[in-house]
Amino acid sequence: MTISILQSALSLAEFTPKLAKLLSNTRAEPISKIALDIAKSITKTDSDSLAIEKLKLDKNMFETFQRTLSDSEKEIELASIRDRENARSRDIAIINTGRRNKRADIMVISAALGLIVCLGSICIYQQELPGEVVGIVSTIAGIFGSCLKDAYNFEFGSSRGSKEKDHSIASLLKK
Repeated sequence: MTISILQSALSLAEFTPKLAKLLSNTRAEPISKIALDIAKSITKTDSDSLAIEKLKLDKNMFETFQRTLSDSEKEIELASIRDRENARSRDIAIINTGRRNKRADIMVISAALGLIVCLGSICIYQQELPGEVVGIVSTIAGIFGSCLKDAYNFEFGSSRGSKEKDHSIASLLKK
């Protein structure tokens, strides 16, 4: 069921750039479900594919879909926040049972080793490597560095701006 939801949401994202951006920045499944629910309610159908076809054919329905999607960004942000909270809660539960999150440990260690190997190979073989290879290895090192940054953000919290956004969304929920 998850695959069909994602496939349907990607069909919607083909002609809705805002949805494509939302699907690429966060976990796709909860956002896909919200977007498809909006599409089905606007088109008054129960089928994902029929709703997508109706949106493609009817410009007014499509504009209503885009407006409603914009209005639903709050709900989409909340789904993303809930997803992060669930992942952190899972990690806390694993630690409280006295076990280690081996999967996360393997991911962080692999990213760190990958970064060290890339940087070490550039330093050791710098004179022998053509510029194109150095560029490719540097790009790969950047990817490993980004993985480490994401792991630290998950473990220790995100940036101040993101925290402020989380607080403002929480205050909107209280209202």
